[in-house]
Parts: sequence; structure tokens; C-alpha cells
Amino acid sequence: MTNALPQDLPQDDGQSIRLGPTQPQRRLVLLHGWGADADDLLDLGIALLEGDSEADKVSLVALRAPEPHPGGFGRQWYDLQQPDWPGLGAARTNLRQRLQELAATVPLEHTAVLGFSQGAAMAVDVILGEGMPVAALIACSGYPHPGWQAKNPRARTMLTHGEDDPVVPVAASQAIADLVRGAGGQVQQIGFAGGHGIDPQLLPQLRAFLTQNWT
Repeated sequence: MTNALPQDLPQDDGQSIRLGPTQPQRRLVLLHGWGADADDLLDLGIALLEGDSEADKVSLVALRAPEPHPGGFGRQWYDLQQPDWPGLGAARTNLRQRLQELAATVPLEHTAVLGFSQGAAMAVDVILGEGMPVAALIACSGYPHPGWQAKNPRARTMLTHGEDDPVVPVAASQAIADLVRGAGGQVQQIGFAGGHGIDPQLLPQLRAFLTQNWT
């Protein structure tokens, strides 16, 4: 990896944190989990670009979820504590609009998205549920929203999940995989011995997945 990306100062506009060039050729979008904030996955995003000979042409964008977390710290895409998740519809609209806005400078076909937990659920919902043509989707410890269906899933997808996850059961990722494959999509699944997190030992596989699909 070149040193350009890590040495850049992060730009925080209140809605996202950004690293990298102002006129990138590719982009990696990060969607954090419930109660975290936009900076939560930045180190992972930087690590995923290690070894990329053209990392200085990649924009790293960590989106900040639209709502404050009810616990008084962090953010949320919608309130998990509310019955039937009434904020989900607005969260879908918010994420769809933000991805479309980013596509004005880097096409979705050159954009990869990585989400964790609630961020993974949102990425799966919007990208695979609406056939958005992103280059690659990595959903870590995610889950399908009730009644969700994949519709013309175009993004090649990798699902990672801890086999002992006490927060989101590993069966949730299997449910996503079944729905996506049933709709004709391509899914790669990786389980690991662990809980609710992203196993750092998976980094080589995540990098290889991006390299293979990120054009």
C-alpha cells in the first residue's frame, strides 16, 4: 500500500469521515453498527487497502448513521428498541440517497461497501434488496430485516459471522445467503470461531475478495 491514505488527515463533515483523494477512481464505504460511530471501522478500512498498489486512488468513506443512539453515545440507523422498528423505512431512504450521492463522483460499479451488524443489515437491505450495482458487498455479523427479499442482487457478496455470536445468531447470515441465492445472487460465506465482531484473521480473505471484484 502507498502511504498516501494513512497520512491524510480525516475529513469529518458531520455526516461522514473521509480519507483519500478528492477525485478517486474507486471507493470503499463503511457502515458501522448500532451504538458505534463513523470512526469505528476506519482502521479496518485502512487495513483492507494494505498491499493495494493503487490505494492512493481510493476514497475511504465511513458514513455516520442518521440518529443518535438512545443510550446517549454513538449512533443508530434506526432504533432497535422500538417494536417493529418504525424508523427502518426512513433509514432505507437515507442510505439509498447517500449511496446515490456518492455515485456522482465514483460510480457504484467501482464502489465496495462493508457493513457491520446493523450497518451490515442496512447494506444488505438496500443494496441487495434494490439491485444496486456496487462492485462488492461485505456484510459482517448481519441479519435480514423482517419480510426482506433480495431483488435482482447484482453485487457479489461476502458474509462473515462468528459461530458463537450471542448478539446476532449465525443463522441470520445463513438466512441472507439463502434469500440472495434464491434470487440468483452470488454469495460467499465465512464463519469463524468467535462472537460478535470482525475476526482480524479474515483480513487476507476480505482483501482478496475486494481485489477480485473491485474494478
